[in-house]
Amino acid sequence: MTVRHVLASPLIALVHLYRSTLGVLVPAGTCKYHPSCSQYALDALRKHGPVKGAALAAWRLLRCNPWSRGGVDYP
Repeated sequence: MTVRHVLASPLIALVHLYRSTLGVLVPAGTCKYHPSCSQYALDALRKHGPVKGAALAAWRLLRCNPWSRGGVDYP
């Protein structure tokens, strides 16, 4: 395991914590993006590490609004 992956582990744990607590309150099928924002964050953190992965995840959350078109978006 690289240092980048070790540093991303706490952020990945936070995403899993969100999914198991607040994420269950969001009705299934309401996300306009594929993959969902939490899955996008996990993929970005695993692929790009904690700094760039967190930046990509934050940018995705900022784009998730009523005026966006949504669609397929991979990190």
